[in-house]
Amino acid sequence: MILHDFALSSASYRVRIVLNLKGLDYEKRSYALRAGEQRAPDYLAVNPAGLVPALEVNGLRLGQSLAIIEYLDAVYPEPRMIPADPIERARAMEMALTIACDIHPLNNLRILKYLENDLGQDQAAVDTWYRHWVEAGFATLEQLLPDAPYAGGDAPNVVDACLVPQMYNARRFKTDLTPFPRLAAIADHAAAHPAFATAAPPPL
Repeated sequence: MILHDFALSSASYRVRIVLNLKGLDYEKRSYALRAGEQRAPDYLAVNPAGLVPALEVNGLRLGQSLAIIEYLDAVYPEPRMIPADPIERARAMEMALTIACDIHPLNNLRILKYLENDLGQDQAAVDTWYRHWVEAGFATLEQLLPDAPYAGGDAPNVVDACLVPQMYNARRFKTDLTPFPRLAAIADHAAAHPAFATAAPPPL
């Protein structure tokens, strides 16, 4: 099992968390995204999107973090990341997709580089853009959280695997977390779990 990875990629961070929670061994291959290593022909043969993460296992090549997590859940079902119960599953995916669809795509590296290089925005404007979309998504999530130690309930699940990396990056961009006390507390609780701590990028 090979994970094509970048330490600061929140999508890659999600997959590292899930691999650790499931106790799976994997080889990690890292790419310098700012240098464009993910667009080299040999990597594009693995993932035509030229993005990380990608997972190679038993001849299968998969991109997109949530697709990878769904595959891992199907093949290695314990501990389960995506609930089996239809209502619990829908609730979990509602929160996970708030991060993966509403926050992350507007804030990933290629968007930030486009704002800076193509649209001529300075760093202060880029950082303001980043924080705006994090705050909008976090305002939604703060209302959706269960009354439980993890976003997934009594144990971490796909929501926590999405939340902890997004919280790491929110802090990296100095987002004001004062309006989101429950979200920050749950993310910090999950981040202390050994599977999350082992997956974490370098400390801020």
